[in-house]
Amino acid sequence: MAIKVATDATFEVEVLQNDKPVVVDFWAAWCGPCKLVAPEMEKLAAKYEGSIDIVKVDVDANPGLSRAFNIMSIPTIAFFAPGKQPMGVVGFRPAEQLEAQFQLASYPKVDAAAAAAADPAAPTAASDAA
Repeated sequence: MAIKVATDATFEVEVLQNDKPVVVDFWAAWCGPCKLVAPEMEKLAAKYEGSIDIVKVDVDANPGLSRAFNIMSIPTIAFFAPGKQPMGVVGFRPAEQLEAQFQLASYPKVDAAAAAAADPAAPTAASDAA
C-alpha cells in the first residue's frame, strides 16, 4: 500500500471524510527525527493495508493544517478514527509503540483474497462454470 500525501486542499477528503481509520504523519523535510518516522509509517502501511490508511502531511507546505491541528512540534503522529476525537503523539515512536498507543490491532486487517471474494463484481468459479 502506498502512503498517501494530503494537503490543505485534500485533507478533509483523505482523512476527515475517510470511512477507514487514518494515521497521519505531520513532518518536514528538514526534520531529522521525521526521517526516522518514515520507515515506521511504511511498516504500518504494509501491515494494515486495506484497513487503515497512512497519510503524510508536509507542515511547511500546508500551514493551514498545522494551525488547524495546533501542530507545534514535529514529528507529530495523529490517529483519526471515524466518529472519534483524533489523538496524537509528538516525537519518534517505533511502529509497535504507535500500534499500542492507537490500538491499531483492534481494527480488522483486510485479507486481499477475502476482499476479492466479497466483491460481487469479481469473477468466481461458479460464474465461470455457468
